[in-house]
Amino acid sequence: MLNQLKELQIKFNEKIVNSSSRGDIEELKKEFIGKNSPLNSILQELRNADAQTRQEAGKLANEIKTQILNTINELQEKFDQDDLKLQLSSEKKDISLPGMNLSFGSKHPLNLVIEELSEIFSELGFEMVDGTEFEEDEYNFQRLNLPEGHPARDMQDTFYVNEKQVLRTHCTNMSSRILSKLSQTGSEIKQHGSVSFGNVYRRDVDDATHSHQFMQIDAFLIGPKISFANLKWILQYLCKRLFGDQVNIRMRPSYFPFTEPSAEVDLSCFKCLGQGCKLCKNSGWIEILGSGMFNENVLRLNGINPQKNTALAFGVGVERIAMLKYGISNIRDFYENDIRFLNQFHFFGN
Repeated sequence: MLNQLKELQIKFNEKIVNSSSRGDIEELKKEFIGKNSPLNSILQELRNADAQTRQEAGKLANEIKTQILNTINELQEKFDQDDLKLQLSSEKKDISLPGMNLSFGSKHPLNLVIEELSEIFSELGFEMVDGTEFEEDEYNFQRLNLPEGHPARDMQDTFYVNEKQVLRTHCTNMSSRILSKLSQTGSEIKQHGSVSFGNVYRRDVDDATHSHQFMQIDAFLIGPKISFANLKWILQYLCKRLFGDQVNIRMRPSYFPFTEPSAEVDLSCFKCLGQGCKLCKNSGWIEILGSGMFNENVLRLNGINPQKNTALAFGVGVERIAMLKYGISNIRDFYENDIRFLNQFHFFGN
């Protein structure tokens, strides 16, 4: 009987290896542990066997039956897992959200110019100041040698909030404020340079080259021995940094109420190198900014002794520089927020 059980176990182990389907499993189950299986017949014959045989054969029969059931159950579970994977694979659905197409941002061309100018003047030791746009008439005009009723005010007609307050017409308002603060310290001025930048406003008719609102950068440098030669060197250095070492400047006499002497500054055309082209209107030169030495009256009005200190000053429109650097023909492009225009500057300043 023990030999029969062992042969039965060997036979099962041989057949289970070749089982590859649920049908094969059911056949093995029926053959080896079914009602009419040899194992079941041996268990029934144990009733008539002696005590020792019942003990030994019964123990082995139960072990074999347990092994058969465990092996069949494991194989059955494997088939169940394979069927589940196949089902999941066939019923697979993409429940993820579609990807987002994130476009690259870019700096505004005016900000690119301001950052470049800030870098240049910071290297020269100037202080960068972002001043107030809502200004007192006193600092915007009166302390800059433009008293009430002065005819030069017509060139800077602006928006009045009331009789004493305006939207500033230039960033030079910060020059008068800073000069006033320097005079209040009570100490001698060794040397101080400031650059103010931001929006300015003038009552102007908007067209391709003019706007009632634009951005400006104004600079001044004050000290005991500041001269016109210092002004020329700074302007020459500034233009070369902005437009290349090949450019030169020329200074033409002009008039500004707060500077004397005053000069308009022209830049040699960086496109045609002075030969004459459409950009420079065939003159070889491009008007770029206004400059001069602070008028003695401006220094006195802000509490500075003109016998001890002199100061240079100049101002330039940010849009003017941007239009020249980037070949922009219409100033309104800067403010219309057309994404097609702004997308052109993805690779500038990064």
